[in-house]
Amino acid sequence: MPPNATTRQQNGLPYLPITLRYQGQSVTVNGLLDTGAAINVLPYSLGQQLGLNWENKAPISQLAGNLAAFESRGVRLTGIVELFPACRLALAWTRNESVPLILGQVNFFQIFQVCFDGADQFFTLQPKF
Repeated sequence: MPPNATTRQQNGLPYLPITLRYQGQSVTVNGLLDTGAAINVLPYSLGQQLGLNWENKAPISQLAGNLAAFESRGVRLTGIVELFPACRLALAWTRNESVPLILGQVNFFQIFQVCFDGADQFFTLQPKF
């Protein structure tokens, strides 16, 4: 296994430990690496833990799929993945409480190169910058 590989899996799905920061508040959580997700998604409770104010955030266009029935707001947070420099993440903050933190194409996969090895159940991660 490569030295930068992680085997963090939950129910066979790839999860990555990440620290999210906003105005002095931080929370560390496992985010689902989802190549099929168009955008990053932040569950409502995590936004509250970070001190986000729903009313002060701009609504974004309706999400698709399982999240289509829920309102969402656009937020920008700092993301810290162990061993790598902090990065700015754009997320759709949703009222849905059953969704995990989702790291999707915009903009997590624009910042990081992720290589999945499904047979051995690990993935590697490298910043693109």
